[in-house]
Amino acid sequence: MLNIRFEKTTTPKPIPGAENPLTFGTIFTDHMFVMDYATGKGWHDARIVPYAPISLDPSAMVFHYGQEMFEGLKAYKTEDGKTLLFRPDKNIERANNTNKRICIPEISESDFLDAIKAIVKEEEAWIPTKPGTSLYIRPFIIATDPYLGVRPSDTYQLIIILSPVGAYYKEGLDPVKIWIEDEYVRAVKGGLGEAKTGANYVASLASQVKAHKEGYSQVLWLDGVHRKYIEEVGAMNIFFKINGTIITPMLNGSILPGVTRNSAIQLCKHWGLPVEERQVSVEELIDAAKTGALEEVFGTGTAAVISPVGELRFEDDIMKISDGGIGEISQKLYDTITGIQLGKIKDEFGWTVEVN
Repeated sequence: MLNIRFEKTTTPKPIPGAENPLTFGTIFTDHMFVMDYATGKGWHDARIVPYAPISLDPSAMVFHYGQEMFEGLKAYKTEDGKTLLFRPDKNIERANNTNKRICIPEISESDFLDAIKAIVKEEEAWIPTKPGTSLYIRPFIIATDPYLGVRPSDTYQLIIILSPVGAYYKEGLDPVKIWIEDEYVRAVKGGLGEAKTGANYVASLASQVKAHKEGYSQVLWLDGVHRKYIEEVGAMNIFFKINGTIITPMLNGSILPGVTRNSAIQLCKHWGLPVEERQVSVEELIDAAKTGALEEVFGTGTAAVISPVGELRFEDDIMKISDGGIGEISQKLYDTITGIQLGKIKDEFGWTVEVN
């Protein structure tokens, strides 16, 4: 059991009421979890302290060389008052895989889970209960050495902050419009694409701005070598239903292994649906859309859970999907995953973890 010291805030903030709209990622709870690392000492001094600005040396390595990672998961309140986490083991596994890739010391799974449970338990009153809401959990690690030179840092901080949230996309569960990028590249095999680090997201900003100007919510990336195979959307993995088969790009080293992606694949297989993880070319999608074989498109991610896609655009080709409505599989996946997360549907897979 992780030994955690507590420092309570003396200036608690008002908790948003059910009548207040929750814009994703704009409100933060009273406390945060912090733990330090030093070479020769390991991870130490776990603490829950008042949420406050971070004080770092201007030469801290995170600012100059980008050695940082982050994760995202959620806590939910059930109708009978329990607090549940959804598959935190998968987030912790992915976090440590990211840590290995960018030379950050790993954190034991038990300590990481203890830290998440402790801060969520402390801020339990902040978990919203209105339909479509949850408590977003953002763990992140930053390199803190005051040093100008390219090498792994000798010191780090793990910080976990919490934010009560509503829908990630303003459209909610209404289908979104996705722009398929034809100019910029997000990641290549052997790079950082399968790691959850800020470099992947800052690389997406120019395309995202371009897509927004054209009226599209997100960017769908093509592979960085051939520039023709579908990879992932900026904030989620992507799925296609083509002639009754559920197809998603295979993990290849440049695609983030999403927790919700994995859950959707397991559920579809559990329901007896044919599922393929393979290369999908943009030409295949255009052809399928023209013949009517492209029956459904949806994204999966922690923030949005399931996000139906009503339109794809690649250059001058505009693909309308499901008449702009929500597909049957999208709706079923959303209802099932959120049902498990909220304790309304029996968890046959052992995915939820109670915070107590």
